[in-house]
Amino acid sequence: MNRDLPSSVAVCDGANSTQSNNTTNKYYALFLLTVVYSFNFIDRQLLAILQEAIKADLQLSDSQLGLLTGFSFALFYVIAGIPIARLADKYNRKNIISISLFVWSFMTAISGFVQNYTQLLLARIGVGVGEAGGSPPSHSIISDIFPPESRASALGFYSTGVNIGILFGFLLGGWLNEAFGWRTAFMVVGAPGILLAVIVGFTLREPIRGLSENRQTDDNQTSFKIVLSLLWSRNSFRHLALGSALTAFVSYGLVSWAASYMIRIHAMSTGELGTWLALIIGVGGAVGVFGGGVVADKLAKTDKRWYAWLPALVGLISLPFIISFCLADDKYTALYSMIIPSILANVYLGTVIATTHGLVGLRMRAMASAILFLILNIIGLGLGPWAIGALSDYLSETYQAESLRYSMLYILPIVSFWSVCHFYRAANNLRDDLLNAPN
Repeated sequence: MNRDLPSSVAVCDGANSTQSNNTTNKYYALFLLTVVYSFNFIDRQLLAILQEAIKADLQLSDSQLGLLTGFSFALFYVIAGIPIARLADKYNRKNIISISLFVWSFMTAISGFVQNYTQLLLARIGVGVGEAGGSPPSHSIISDIFPPESRASALGFYSTGVNIGILFGFLLGGWLNEAFGWRTAFMVVGAPGILLAVIVGFTLREPIRGLSENRQTDDNQTSFKIVLSLLWSRNSFRHLALGSALTAFVSYGLVSWAASYMIRIHAMSTGELGTWLALIIGVGGAVGVFGGGVVADKLAKTDKRWYAWLPALVGLISLPFIISFCLADDKYTALYSMIIPSILANVYLGTVIATTHGLVGLRMRAMASAILFLILNIIGLGLGPWAIGALSDYLSETYQAESLRYSMLYILPIVSFWSVCHFYRAANNLRDDLLNAPN
C-alpha cells in the first residue's frame, strides 16, 4: 500500500484519478450515504405519525406503543450493531450498508400486512436489525474521506438524514394514512429503499482507510472490549456519550409522542399535522444539525472544547420552549414552541461522532460509532418513548385525556437539563484526550 497518498485523494480504489474526479467521488459518497440515512429515519419514524391509527385498529396501550417505537426497536438495533460494526472495521463497508438497507426497507414494507401486535413487534425488530448496519460503516467511510478539520461538518451534513427522513416520514405517512390507511403507508414508504440498496451496491466506492489523514493502518482488527475500554477510559467520552443519550431521550420522546399529543390534545388531523411536523422537525432540524457541525468546526479552531460546549449551550436554549410546548392551550402556540427545540435537537450529532472518531484508531471507528450508538439508543431511543408512554398510562386515572401532556412535562425538561450538565463536564478533559488518541 502507498504510504504517501495525498490527502486530496477521495473515495476511489486507486490513487491515479484526477483531483476533480476524486472530489466528485467524495461528495457523491457523502450525498448517497445521507440519502440512505434519510431512508433509515423515514422507515423508523413513520410509526410515530401512524401510531394513533394503529392503536385504534389493533387495540394497543400507550406502553405498547412506547415499546414499538422505543425499547424493543432499540434493543435489537444495538445488539445487532456491535457484530455488524466489527465486520465493517475489517471488510467492505459499502456492501454491508447495501444489504442492511435492503433488510430494513423490506421489513418496513411487510409491516403493512401484520394482523396483531406480536407481528408488528417482530416486523419492527426486523427494521431495527437492518438499520443497525447503516450508521457505523457510513461514519467510518465519511471519516476516511474528510479530514479532522471538516469532519464535524461532513458528519453534520450526513446527520441531516435524520430530519430529512422525519420530514418525509411525517409528510407521506400523514397523507397516505388519511387517503389509504396505515397499512398502505408502510408498503409505499418501504419499497423504494429496496431499489436504493441496489444503487448503493453498484455505485458507492470503498475508500482506503485513513485516506484523509495520510495515515496507514494494518490489517489487525481491534476487539469490542478493547475499543470500549479505550473509550470508557476517556472522561470526555463518558460525558459526551451520556449527554448525547439524554439529549436523544428528549428528542426521541418528543418526536415519538408529538403527533399523538397534538391529535389527542389539539384534535389535529394526520394530514395537516404531518405537514406541520415535516416542516418543523424535518426542515428545521436539518438546518440545525448541519449548521451545528459547521459552527463547531469553526469554533473548534480556537478551542476544541467547543465540540462539547456547543451542545450544552443549545440544550439550555431549548429548555423553556419544551416547557411551552407541553403547557400550550392553543395548537399553533404548541407548534411554534417546537421550532427552536427541533432546530437544536441534533446539533450534538456531528460534533460528538467526529470527536469520538478522533479519540480512537483507524480500525476502531465503526466500532466506536456502534458503542456510542449503543449507549445513545438504549437510553435515548429505548427509554425515551417508553418512559413517556408508561407514565402517561400511570397518570391516565388522574388526568384522563391530558395524561400525555403531563407525562411529557414531568420528564422532558429535567432530562434535558441533565444532558447539559454532562456536555459541560465533557469539555474539561476533551483537549487532552484528543491529543492522547492512538494512531
